[in-house]
Amino acid sequence: MTVGAARRLGRAVLVAWFLLPLLPLLLWAGADRWSFPAVLPQRWGFAGVRQALGAGGVAALGRSSLLGLGVALLAVPVGAVAARALVQGRVRLPRTVGVLLLAPLALPPFAVALGLDVALLRARVPGPLGVLLLLTVAAVPYTTYTMRVAWGAYDAAVEDEARTLGAGRRAVLLRVRLPALAPALSGAAFLAFLVGWSDYVVTLLVGGGRLVTVPLLVGSSAAAVGNDALVAVLSLAAVAPPLVLLVAVAALRRGRT
Repeated sequence: MTVGAARRLGRAVLVAWFLLPLLPLLLWAGADRWSFPAVLPQRWGFAGVRQALGAGGVAALGRSSLLGLGVALLAVPVGAVAARALVQGRVRLPRTVGVLLLAPLALPPFAVALGLDVALLRARVPGPLGVLLLLTVAAVPYTTYTMRVAWGAYDAAVEDEARTLGAGRRAVLLRVRLPALAPALSGAAFLAFLVGWSDYVVTLLVGGGRLVTVPLLVGSSAAAVGNDALVAVLSLAAVAPPLVLLVAVAALRRGRT
């Protein structure tokens, strides 16, 4: 087997590994009736889709999207600036700062959400804003360390050459720095979006049940009995946007390479 064939086989195995678990969800999403011991649904239909729409699936999808985008918009610039400062040695006690950046990943989300929920309530911070701020803090470690690798490999001499050729500060930023860091920025934004999109604990506790996102809707639907089609549709709705973004990020990285 050639190297190219081995790579294609490996990619096919990885794709199958990620997509095969979605097959039962696809079957359940299109099943109006599927009872044991039938291998396939006895009756096909869109009852699950109608139930998801009636349960507020579209609104929850919009809230999850806005939350994920908001976390990405806040966490990526913070992570990029922090990573640059760490790489260029502008931070005192860099190891201590690195430990502090990793602290949100080491602490249990449930304990952090309970503790900070009281502080946010006393500060009269609205629930949705509190959820956004806490999830941004949780996403900063991912964006920082993603951008730290990119800044470590970044050649600042290219910017000097651009300035020598007459490029101003804005041109250097838009035509040199951002294009060179675009793959890392897209990867950091994807990770930050996932933090906001997939969160359950912080959104439930700090949001007080008023900010109903897709994960909360999936959890409440899965707790009931006989809602298999509804849970399948909502689960697919929770999985589809990250998969689309993952493909887009991979395509961007491939194009830049």
